[in-house]
Amino acid sequence: MSVASYLKKHSEALVKDVGIEAACKLTGKSKATIGRYYSDSEEHDDRFMPIDVVAALESASRFPHVTSALADLRGITLSYDAEKRNAPSTGINSDVVALAQRFGMLMAEYNQAIGDGVISVNEAKRLLRETLAIQQVLLEMKLNLEEEAS
Repeated sequence: MSVASYLKKHSEALVKDVGIEAACKLTGKSKATIGRYYSDSEEHDDRFMPIDVVAALESASRFPHVTSALADLRGITLSYDAEKRNAPSTGINSDVVALAQRFGMLMAEYNQAIGDGVISVNEAKRLLRETLAIQQVLLEMKLNLEEEAS
């Protein structure tokens, strides 16, 4: 997948997260203009969402889709805390338990997704959410280990 295609797919996910009508209101752009930002049509290959549009939409979205895509392209890991854990981290032991639970959830999602031999877009998004949750637990674990080591 090309960089342009990757960014357009994440731009589309952002618009769908917010909703096309809400995206138009937030940005002052028409449906056609918003659609061009993520269109994979050859005539719109060079059209991307302006950064102010991304900022406006991500402030209303559940997840920073485009920011996350840009970070991925640079090999940067973002720390995004959309979901709070049931209990705050109290150290390595609680982190290991949380990691095991999250990994179990990831494997359950994977088992369900691969049941028919094909991972759909929605199933892939659920798997991605679980991997991001594992990433957050690992980040907390890293911080706790660094604190204990110093």
